[in-house]
Amino acid sequence: MDHSFLVLVLLVPCLLCFSSALETIGPTQSLSDGETLVSQAEVFELGFFSPAGSANRFLGIWYKKIPDRTVVWVANRDNPINGSPGNLTLTASGNLVLLSYSSDTIVWSTNTTSSKPMSSSVRLLATGNLVLQDGSDPNSEVYLWQSFDYPTDTFLPDMKIGWDLKRGLNRHLVAWKSPSDPSSSDFTWGLELHSYPEAVAWKGNHKYFRSGPWNGIRYSGAPEQKPNNLFWFKFVSNEEEVYYTYGLQDKSVLTRNVLNRSNDAWERSAWSDPTQEWKYYSSVPKDKCDNYNFCGPHGYCDMANLGCQCLEGFSPKSPDKWAAMDWTQGCKRDKPLQCGDKVGFKKFTNMKLPDTTSTWVNASLDIKACHEKCLGNCSCTAYTHSDIRASGSGCALWFGDLLDIRTFSDGGQDLHIRMAASELGGDNGNRLKIAVAAVVGIVGALGTVFTIYCCHRSRTKSK
Repeated sequence: MDHSFLVLVLLVPCLLCFSSALETIGPTQSLSDGETLVSQAEVFELGFFSPAGSANRFLGIWYKKIPDRTVVWVANRDNPINGSPGNLTLTASGNLVLLSYSSDTIVWSTNTTSSKPMSSSVRLLATGNLVLQDGSDPNSEVYLWQSFDYPTDTFLPDMKIGWDLKRGLNRHLVAWKSPSDPSSSDFTWGLELHSYPEAVAWKGNHKYFRSGPWNGIRYSGAPEQKPNNLFWFKFVSNEEEVYYTYGLQDKSVLTRNVLNRSNDAWERSAWSDPTQEWKYYSSVPKDKCDNYNFCGPHGYCDMANLGCQCLEGFSPKSPDKWAAMDWTQGCKRDKPLQCGDKVGFKKFTNMKLPDTTSTWVNASLDIKACHEKCLGNCSCTAYTHSDIRASGSGCALWFGDLLDIRTFSDGGQDLHIRMAASELGGDNGNRLKIAVAAVVGIVGALGTVFTIYCCHRSRTKSK
């Protein structure tokens, strides 16, 4: 027998025992198939795996102490290792490389170069973030590379979904094709980058679900998403980055958000120790009203009425199809508006704000200035506060068709929609009538007082 082979066989068990407690990979060190890298507190584990029903090998991260392996990240999801083990190596130049034993070819790489290659290291954090550090300080949060910048299908606490504008990096989720195939599907989730950003799920080239814009507290389309004693939520939008993140008040709880292609849903779940299973506590779309633009332009979905309605001042574009519950063509104005027409705004309450692709936002304007801004632009179709905290602040304007609207029984937002003045009998018209009546009443009262005064003076003089 080859003595070198015998030595290797004898050493493998020792290596596996050693790797079970390994927290770092140093320069020129490797992680072989069968070994694992374990995070602090032994929450997560990095290693090689094959999905059920597949012989392909992937480098991934999963929960260490959960018996039913739950993978949260895959390095080589679109380039599996076929028919041989893999090897993960931190090169002398500071590049993390995944190799196939059979062909010795690079399967995946971080494409990095370290300025301090001999002091660089790879660590798996307790958050599930695999990081490549460019230095000897293990507490540094400046990373040469991190897996949280390249998520797969799982959104973990403290991870950011959104854009690093300085690097042009779009952190978004892509669902697995199937439970046995982690390769990229056509089901994606991320932040759309425009004046009023919002999270959108896509199926291929078609929008599937939209969160609504962030209103300072939560997404407009998720009134149930309120600060609580379990989670915190945060949305950041500035010149350097636009992202959404969340975290746990109790770090011992294991929770995850997963984009699932099997049922085309965004699922939120938490691990239950007593039952040893994932408990699903919410998912979107949560009902048919969450399906993108379900009621067409200027239509809104109302679960209380189990269907679509046209906004006040609008009628079905195709009455026959609408009657047959085909709402895709939406609604049209009863009185088309022309620039120069007398207009006002109708206030709608408890709404999911429309698609924000064609919007304009100014955080410094108050609602009165926002009203005037929209009124002075013939193309502006609606406006509202961009931030609902306190008594509300900021201004958001919509241009063009209003798409993907729904109502909520509670917790939605106000939306002021442009209407012909003649259609505002319920609001602006009544206000005008009240104002006119008030003026007439005041003038009448003054006239009466003046008449009494004159009569009184005349009687006094006659005496």
